[in-house]
Amino acid sequence: MGIKPNILTIVLFALLATSCVTSRRVDYLQDMTQGSQIELEDRFEARIAPYDELIIRVSSSQPNQEMAAPFNVGLEGNVYLVDVNGDIEFPVVGKLHVAGFTRMRVQEILKRMLEQGDYLDDPYVMVRFKTFKIFVLGNGGGKVINVANERCTFLEALALMGGLDNYTRRDRIAVMREVNGRMVMRYLDPRSSAVFNDPFFMMQQNDFIILDGVNGGTMRQEVTYWATFLSTLVSSATLILTLGTYLKNK
Repeated sequence: MGIKPNILTIVLFALLATSCVTSRRVDYLQDMTQGSQIELEDRFEARIAPYDELIIRVSSSQPNQEMAAPFNVGLEGNVYLVDVNGDIEFPVVGKLHVAGFTRMRVQEILKRMLEQGDYLDDPYVMVRFKTFKIFVLGNGGGKVINVANERCTFLEALALMGGLDNYTRRDRIAVMREVNGRMVMRYLDPRSSAVFNDPFFMMQQNDFIILDGVNGGTMRQEVTYWATFLSTLVSSATLILTLGTYLKNK
C-alpha cells in the first residue's frame, strides 16, 4: 500500500519538529562551536561583602613565630566578621575596610600594612572565606549551595544545583544580590555565550538564583500535545495498515 511511507514520513517529521523546539529552548551556549573563543572582560574573582566571615592568618619568616601571634586573635580564633560598613577590626592594625575587595587584594593590603608599620619582616597573610553560600529559589522549592571555595560562576552554580529541567525559562533566570545597600536583579540566559561577560556571571556570597517556570505550563503543554499527537498518529497508522493488510488478504 502507498500509505505506509507517508505515515512514516509524517511521524519522522513530527519527531524532528519536537526535537528542534525543545533544543532551541533548553540547550546551553547555543552560539558556541568547537574552537569558539570568548574575550572575557573581567577576571572571575569573588568580592567581599558586609556580613561575610573571613579567615585571616598571619605568619612570618622570622625565626621567632611568636611575633605573629598578636595578629591571629580574632572572632573565634582567626575568623573576622565584616560589619555593615564593610569593615573588620584587625588586631593591632585596627579598622580595615575590606568590602568590594577580593581576598587576594586584602592579603596584599594587610601584608603592606604589616611591613610599613614595622610589625613584621616579610609577613605572610592568608585570607579565605569561611563559608560561601548561594541560595536557589523557584520550581516549587529552594536549596542552599555550599561552594567549596570562593570562586563560583553562574554556570557552575547551575551545575551544582543539578542543572535545569525542561520547564524552567532560560530567559528568566534571575540573579539577585545586594549592591550598595540595594537589592539588584539581573536576568542571565545560559543559552548564549554573552552570559560570560554579564556583571553577575561571577557569583558572590549570598547571591540568590531565582528560577521561573514556563508561563502557564506552555512547554509542558507542548510536550503533552506532541506526545498525544504522535500516539494518536501511530495508533491511526497501525489501524490503517492492519485494515489494509486485512482487506488485501481477504
